[in-house]
Amino acid sequence: MSSTTTNPVGGAALPTRSPLIGWLAVVSVMLGIFAIVTTEILPIGLLTSIGSSFTISDGVAGLMMTMPGFLAAVSAPLVTVATARIDRRLMLCVFMLLLALANFLAAAAPDYWLVLVSRVMVGITIGGFWSIGAGLAERLVPPTSVSRATAVIFSAVPLGSVLGVPTGTLLGDLAGWRIAFAVMGALTVGVLIMLFLVAPPLPPVQATQLSDLRGMFRSSNTRFALLLTFLIVVAHFGTYTYVTPFLERVTHAGDGLITTFLLVYGAAGILGNFLGGARVARYPRTVFGLAAGLIAAATLLLPMVGRWAAGAVALLIVWGVGYGAVPVASQTWFSKAAPSVPEAASVLFTASFQATISIGALLGGMVLDRTSPSAVMVLGGCTALFMVLTAGAHCARRLAWPGNADGPE
Repeated sequence: MSSTTTNPVGGAALPTRSPLIGWLAVVSVMLGIFAIVTTEILPIGLLTSIGSSFTISDGVAGLMMTMPGFLAAVSAPLVTVATARIDRRLMLCVFMLLLALANFLAAAAPDYWLVLVSRVMVGITIGGFWSIGAGLAERLVPPTSVSRATAVIFSAVPLGSVLGVPTGTLLGDLAGWRIAFAVMGALTVGVLIMLFLVAPPLPPVQATQLSDLRGMFRSSNTRFALLLTFLIVVAHFGTYTYVTPFLERVTHAGDGLITTFLLVYGAAGILGNFLGGARVARYPRTVFGLAAGLIAAATLLLPMVGRWAAGAVALLIVWGVGYGAVPVASQTWFSKAAPSVPEAASVLFTASFQATISIGALLGGMVLDRTSPSAVMVLGGCTALFMVLTAGAHCARRLAWPGNADGPE
């Protein structure tokens, strides 16, 4: 027997459902984001293998990381606004289907240009699914459980970020890079089925408009979040995209050891996510700055200390802890800047983060093809260090003139 209740977001009458089904819907959205994040960064650990298959350089292979980010940055606002009046469950399922097809296309592609076509499909999925899914918690569970449900959904970002690369690398080592993409395609099909079965109809209750996005730029807190996000994501993905070539050429690690290193990095990233998530609501600038400091220290020291396996794995642990806190810090800042338009905040977070991933991967690939993996690490470390100095200067300014700075700190 079902009844109706009023949705606090838009006043629409929605059917009351079993709490268990509601939480399964939350998990299905989380798994969708996990599949997206993992698919996006899967090429990092497989970069040299894919490059060898198509006889291309590591920098050209890095286009697999560049293209999805640019497409996601464009599609996040365009797709969200264009489909604002379409049932959100239907759109989530469409995006999962597109992601599954992209993975299967990559797995079977006989030419590199088809791999790039699949990455275009991944980019569209990222921009659309994340922008819609990130703000759905309040429509899936009772009001008292919204905070926990939101945390579950956002946990997909660090989990996918820190586990996707080592898992994909392990699959690639065991069965080849094409199998890694095929497995991700099968996982995505499973998520699609789960979404279809457990997610309720989600008619739009607050259509996102381009004016909502323009309005967010009036906040200095939002503009500063954009600056910090740009600096730290460029620093991270400009270097981490090419961590496998570094470990091969500088550390002289074999495939099995690289997989182990990346798994250790992944575990450290999960730790960093929980440590950062516990403090980011009150101290987003501090968490952002500390995360950037750890990334700067790791990447600047890698060319010297990373020549030895023990030094490389130690610095990867530091790096993982630092980056694990970055997505939650960035997303929290955007959410606090626009609490009345959560989908618009998610769109801006997605677009800025994804565009910067592409810029970082592109710049890192250009430097790698012209210099060396060590030079890539040093330049990324300098960028992260500049982000630390920027955040520190902003904090000092706020302490000196608290009335001139907005934000949660």
